Amino acid sequence: MLRKRICHGFIFAALFSCGSALTWGADLPVTVAAAPTPGPAPTSASAQNPAGGAPANGAAPSADDTFLLTIFLKHDESKPLPKINEQLREQGFFKAFPPPGIEVVSWYVMMGVGQVVTLRVPASRLREVNRAIENTAWGGYRTEFYPTYDYKAAAEQLRASGGK
Repeated sequence: MLRKRICHGFIFAALFSCGSALTWGADLPVTVAAAPTPGPAPTSASAQNPAGGAPANGAAPSADDTFLLTIFLKHDESKPLPKINEQLREQGFFKAFPPPGIEVVSWYVMMGVGQVVTLRVPASRLREVNRAIENTAWGGYRTEFYPTYDYKAAAEQLRASGGK
């Protein structure tokens, strides 16, 4: 239980430190893109928070039906890193993940755990992301998936107002 709480603290710290995003394209392995800027508020309820209304962090929600997905790629500690990487290469992980066109918001190594990847995923492509992991990452990594949202602006606002 304590380890889980500690990991969550590291996750939040890692998510808040990202200043730019990476996008994997079909033609290029990696391109660097600026962090997305908030657009006008959408008219559909699908881009609003689960409770309805505006998002909790005060930022304009995305009108493109995407969500953030954080994936823990936990190292198999019974294997040394070269063996894990060899297995991932054989399974095609480095070519298949993330699928082309899926935006990588952050990708960190968390010492003692593995890698933590946050993707911006169109809802219609969730299965594709899951299948890329199932087909190419299992065996080298144990995986955990967490729907994620950006809380940085709300946390900063609360801190500035003293929690009021």
